[in-house]
Amino acid sequence: MLPSSSKPVPEGQEKIEKWMAFPPVNSHQPHPNSNEINEESNKPAISQEMVNRAAEWGLVVKSESAKDAGGVMVGLISAGEGGTSSSSMERGAESRRTSREPSFTTKTPRVSQELKDALSTLQQTFVVSDATRPDCPIMYASAGFFNMTGYSVKEVIGRNCRFLQGPETDQRELAKIREAVRTGKSYCGRLLNYKKNGTPFWNLLTITPIRDDRGKVIKYIGMQVEVSKYTEGLNDKTLRPNALPVSLIRYDARQKENALSSMTEVVQTVKHPRTHQHSEDNKDSVKLDEHDKFPVESPLLNSAETKYYKSPSRLSPMMDFKRNSSRMSSTKSGRSSLMGFRGRKQSTVEKTETIVEPEILMTKDVERTESWEHIEREKDIRQGIDLATTLERIEKNFVITDPRLPDNPIIYASDSFLELTEYSREEILGRNCRFLQGPDTDQGTVSKIRDAIREQREITVQLINYTKSGKKFWNLFHLQPMRDQKGELQYFIGVQLDGSDHLEPLRNRLSEATEMQSAKQVKATAENVDEAVRELPDANLRPEDLWAIHSQPVFPRPHKKNNSSWLAIEKITREGEQIGLKHFKPIRPLGCGDTGSVHLVELQGSGELFAMKAMDKSVMLNRNKVHRACIEREIYSLLDHPFLPTLYTSFQTTTHVCLITDFCPGGELFALLDRQPMKIFKEEAARFYAAEVVIGLEYLHCLGIIYRDLKPENILLQKDGHVLLTDFDLSFLTSSNPQVIKHSSPTRRRRSRDQIHPIFVAEPNTQSNSFVGTEEYIAPEIITGAGHSSAIDWWALGILLYEMLYGRTPFRGKNRQKTFSNILNKDLTFPSSIPASLAARQLIHALLHRDPASRLGSNTGANEIKQHPFFRDINWPLIRCMTPPELDVPIQLIGKEPESNAKDKQLDDEEMLIQTLEAF
Repeated sequence: MLPSSSKPVPEGQEKIEKWMAFPPVNSHQPHPNSNEINEESNKPAISQEMVNRAAEWGLVVKSESAKDAGGVMVGLISAGEGGTSSSSMERGAESRRTSREPSFTTKTPRVSQELKDALSTLQQTFVVSDATRPDCPIMYASAGFFNMTGYSVKEVIGRNCRFLQGPETDQRELAKIREAVRTGKSYCGRLLNYKKNGTPFWNLLTITPIRDDRGKVIKYIGMQVEVSKYTEGLNDKTLRPNALPVSLIRYDARQKENALSSMTEVVQTVKHPRTHQHSEDNKDSVKLDEHDKFPVESPLLNSAETKYYKSPSRLSPMMDFKRNSSRMSSTKSGRSSLMGFRGRKQSTVEKTETIVEPEILMTKDVERTESWEHIEREKDIRQGIDLATTLERIEKNFVITDPRLPDNPIIYASDSFLELTEYSREEILGRNCRFLQGPDTDQGTVSKIRDAIREQREITVQLINYTKSGKKFWNLFHLQPMRDQKGELQYFIGVQLDGSDHLEPLRNRLSEATEMQSAKQVKATAENVDEAVRELPDANLRPEDLWAIHSQPVFPRPHKKNNSSWLAIEKITREGEQIGLKHFKPIRPLGCGDTGSVHLVELQGSGELFAMKAMDKSVMLNRNKVHRACIEREIYSLLDHPFLPTLYTSFQTTTHVCLITDFCPGGELFALLDRQPMKIFKEEAARFYAAEVVIGLEYLHCLGIIYRDLKPENILLQKDGHVLLTDFDLSFLTSSNPQVIKHSSPTRRRRSRDQIHPIFVAEPNTQSNSFVGTEEYIAPEIITGAGHSSAIDWWALGILLYEMLYGRTPFRGKNRQKTFSNILNKDLTFPSSIPASLAARQLIHALLHRDPASRLGSNTGANEIKQHPFFRDINWPLIRCMTPPELDVPIQLIGKEPESNAKDKQLDDEEMLIQTLEAF
């Protein structure tokens, strides 16, 4: 690495790539070869523990002169060979002085025991380098780093990380690292490194600068994870004839997206070691007493208003129609959790709960400390995460091949397949499956498979295959062709099942009963794969075809076709002109999301303002986002609702795709909430915003859309104060099944005013299993991989209502892994210091039921939620006419006044677009 530039870079401009959660590492494991730290470490006066702990910080412990044999000196290991120079000995003598002494002038980084103890609790593999010294020497390395590389403490501390480089390390990646260090920016990339014994390995490296109060970079954190088993390696540069990657999934992008939480935890620990250590020491101190616990799964207690919620039916027997219907086409078979979480086992026996007075129900005294404020309200953008598609969450042994390419190569292999065969992903992508054959593989069976491929038909066979190490296994293999909408062959799906443990010794094959049962399993897996892979774009499409939907014309929907924005757009299109970038003038940036940035623009010559969402094509290709962008465009074109945005036009340039939608001058609900005292809304305001969100979600569900990313940042405020749900790049689009549910006729005639009217229900009728959403708002079934329906949006509504009333979300932890654990296991409680009505707490509780089948809204959708006592004062048919409640800090409308650098600009071409995005 090069020494960092002293030019300060505002921390707010730093973009930390997302990262994957790391496997646990024993932080107390002794460092390898720690006995080599000092030649004199065997002297009785110096403990080995002292040597090890000092060496971690680049210090070496030595005995002093013979006349003072009991003394100890601490000196700095040199950046070269690890010896101690006279100057470092002098610095070591000075280091024995207390920090109160003004004469402490050494340039050696002063490391506190507090920071060291805090870092030692982290499980990540990382190093901390000193950016204030030439060559950025390593001043701390985690135990995982020594275990991964094989180097000793003496060989690492005080040196630059370039000792991991070797003959095949990509010099272009090294140049990126040097530039990042020179300019004080972050870096995330994969490069080939070498262990001490010379073994090469793929290292996914994330570098993040740490700045002081003046903005100067003082440290660099370098976090590593070995990805040799699962990365596509050099295959990421192998292209198909259509210039797209051979691999169906870009694995490097997936792992980078998982980086955010892990790196964030290390950064926050370095910046705030006391807060981290406090949270470690007190992680169990806020547990409720046994009589105060109120588990999320518990049925609500009996009170004047709780009869409404009795399980299993909340309203009446007719409300249970959904449980007995088969409208959900479940594809749960073989799907599991990406993060390794499993949900609580649901009991069929209803638990008996202790009766608690309603006014103290579900409340707990929680002191709002400074550390809580730092953890819970830290400035972050809470971006949506896209950890896995449905395809990637099928935990079975299978591959997908493309017969349209020469030799029918593998374009996708599941993690389970890699574990079974012992191959890495890099070794098999782009190859034919014949590498599994060996001496005892029956060639007659192989011929049957070839015939099935030639005839494009499915087949199930048994044969002996071999792992990479040469181990035999009995493979029940199912081959299934997959066809596109035109009926043409698109892919082959190959599913393997290891039947070695079920062989009959005499017949040397599976029994008929076992074969029949196993054949059903592999066929079911193939069907799940077939369904999941259809969510992704065809790998054989030309690059220009991927974005074709963004060039399709947009036609006005009935309810807004006469508004001024549409009239201004149609004035251009009526003349036969195609709207593009040149028609818009940039005014100001409005924000940035997971896949792009949003800008306030003006339609030239009309005075009409719009929001333009611009997304970089190359970024979406590299991050597996193409299908997300296309689904978002399709969803926008379906919307026609006062609480949802209107799509006026969309277009593409060589580098970007752009959507033109409504501009909301009220900004984000998140910003409005953040400006309120205590960062909370009064209950009247929370009820108003929640009610309008319910109406918006109801409409989306009627169209077969599962929103999947409800949060305050995605709720915009119109000029009149009403809401607008936006950002659909993580949404799932399927069909819906409209139904009219009638009540059974009463036994005696009732007055007409007492009659219950039929209910219209239209909910999405298929499930998804993608791992998407925003960390604090993700529902339990997404984490466990059980498959999810529209009920996840009602869970998110419960989290939203909690955040509006209490200023924080209920399950957020210090990192992503802890947050997900809390979502699955932590009891739901409400701070008693913040007043909220019993009805509000009951509604949140009913929405945050971990079992989606028992969650409020799971039977008849929004109808159940609208009837809740919390919304008693809402006039649902006239909600659009309601006056938004007064707030302590009112909405601040965003004006048209352009920023100084945006004046008189016109987006004539894509180069201007890129320059404008960078300027914003």
